Amino acid sequence: MHPAPASSPMPQPSPGGAAAADAPQPQSHPLHALDRVVVDRLLAAAEPTDADLVDAARLLMRYEGFPGAQDIQDDLAKVLRFWTLSRAALHERTRAIWAADFRPSPSGGEAVGSGFDTSAQES
Repeated sequence: MHPAPASSPMPQPSPGGAAAADAPQPQSHPLHALDRVVVDRLLAAAEPTDADLVDAARLLMRYEGFPGAQDIQDDLAKVLRFWTLSRAALHERTRAIWAADFRPSPSGGEAVGSGFDTSAQES
C-alpha cells in the first residue's frame, strides 16, 4: 500500500463569512460618466426646469435597484430633497410634462435610446 497523500490545509473562511461572498458586488453602470454630468447639473439647479425634472425622473428609474453607482443614487435623493419633491410628486409632474407634448432638446443628448440612430435619416 502507498501512504495517503498529504492533504492540504482546509481553506479558512473569509472574514465576512459565507454571506459576504454571496453579496452582490457593486457594478459600474455603462452610462455613469454621462449621467454624472447630468446629476451635477441637477444639483446646481435651484429651480428645476421641465427638462431637469424629466432628467431626474429618468435617472431615478435607470438606477433603481442597480447594484452600484451609489454616488449617483445618493445625489439624486439629495436633488429631490433640495427641490422638496417626493418621488411620487416628481413622477406626477413629469407625467404632466410629457402629456403637454414635452420633447427633449436634441442638442447634447445621449447617443442611446430608440431615437438616436434615426436622427441622421430624418434630414
